[in-house]
Amino acid sequence: MPARIAFEFETPLGRRTTSLTYERRGSGAPLLLLHGIGHHWQAWEPVLDILASERDVIAVDLPGFGASDGLPQGCAYDLTTVTPVLAPFCAAVGVERPHVAGNSLGGLLALQLGREKAVRSVTALSPAGFWTESERRYAFGTLRAMRGAALSLPVPLIDRLSRTPAGRTALTSTIYARPGRRSPEAIVAETLALREATGFHQTLAAGRNVLFRDDIPSLPVTVAWGARDRLLLRRQGVRAKQTIPGARLVRLPGCGHVPMNDDPALVARVLLDGSSAD
Repeated sequence: MPARIAFEFETPLGRRTTSLTYERRGSGAPLLLLHGIGHHWQAWEPVLDILASERDVIAVDLPGFGASDGLPQGCAYDLTTVTPVLAPFCAAVGVERPHVAGNSLGGLLALQLGREKAVRSVTALSPAGFWTESERRYAFGTLRAMRGAALSLPVPLIDRLSRTPAGRTALTSTIYARPGRRSPEAIVAETLALREATGFHQTLAAGRNVLFRDDIPSLPVTVAWGARDRLLLRRQGVRAKQTIPGARLVRLPGCGHVPMNDDPALVARVLLDGSSAD
């Protein structure tokens, strides 16, 4: 069962208190998992037990998403506010400098933690921040459309759609290459998580001018991209490699933007390899 913990963190407005929800399994070197915009920690469910056989895995709902609190009033949902939440969160759960892996927004946050040397290694799955302006507009427009659909569909209709392969495709084919593999219960839960995400619009607003432009030397970095990513196109992985020359760039055949469900065994192996450094 997921847990919840309250802690203080620094903001541009001074010290504030927030509360995050997280799932923790396994033992070994700590591995922090960060989901994408509009999602929740359950995005990692397909790989959690595989990872937990070798790692102390902590999958957290980011501020303003899933069951976690939003950021305090007046705090922007940008890198300078969100990443300072994560180190005190780790301290609160008894972890220091974990390995970190993230998907999409979570990948960008993971890279930022790596840039700050707050983690032991970084594995970023289709991370945000390596787009052109036209690619960013396309991605943000698609995300807004997904959010609008989630808000407009009655819950009984979401439930009915989730029960058929065609319905699961209609709801989630933008992020999954193989939406039929996702369970109906998971589809309903993540559609509701998208519609109820209090940090959604603020996060998009903060991301308008985000580009990740810095190398991360002296830290193991893996960047992996789904070959069938329809949201952040795979050529952005080449730009990530150019920005971080020492990074290992991995192609994920048959995987979409959220690859953990499309090929759990492959993604788990990438995450374990990426977090193998001492």
